[in-house]
Amino acid sequence: MKNLEKIKEIIAKHKNKLHDKYSVIEIGIFGSYVREEQKETSDVDILVEFEKPVSLLQIVSLENYLSDILGVKVDVVPKKNIRKELKDYILKEAVPV
Repeated sequence: MKNLEKIKEIIAKHKNKLHDKYSVIEIGIFGSYVREEQKETSDVDILVEFEKPVSLLQIVSLENYLSDILGVKVDVVPKKNIRKELKDYILKEAVPV
């Protein structure tokens, strides 16, 4: 099972492609991996900000790409779509890559 530092390292190596192909301008990790509470079945929660509007299909494609490079299920949450009641908590917890 990967830890937060390994996940950050893998994502960092792909930042140019994440920008060029998926218009990602900011990316961070939050959730169980940040709190070191992950289990074998945990997904990686990824917070992203896009340079321009993207479709649901593009978000799913990004999730699949990140899942492939990380070897674990990924849940992508666009920064602008965070539920209001969770926004402060997630933004404080998120670790930038």
